[in-house]
Amino acid sequence: MTDLETSIATIIAVFQKYSEREGDKHKLKKSELKDLLHDELPDLMAHVKDQSTLDGLMESLDADGDSECNFQEFMTFVSVVTVCCHEFFEHEEE
Repeated sequence: MTDLETSIATIIAVFQKYSEREGDKHKLKKSELKDLLHDELPDLMAHVKDQSTLDGLMESLDADGDSECNFQEFMTFVSVVTVCCHEFFEHEEE
């Protein structure tokens, strides 16, 4: 597989690893999302100091209002974080 294909497969595998823990295996409950963020993005989460920030993130991701994060909503988050990282590193190079 190419690097991009591997990256896509990894994103899907990480989502499924956490979504399969409880309930609907196609959606992340708030606790599953929290575990995913802490385990898979520890450097980013080191900057999150309070639970209300995580609650706000979950609410903003929950486009359909079901109090869970489906794969499409998760990909929106991954896309936004990726764009932010790209912009950060782009400015680092200047």
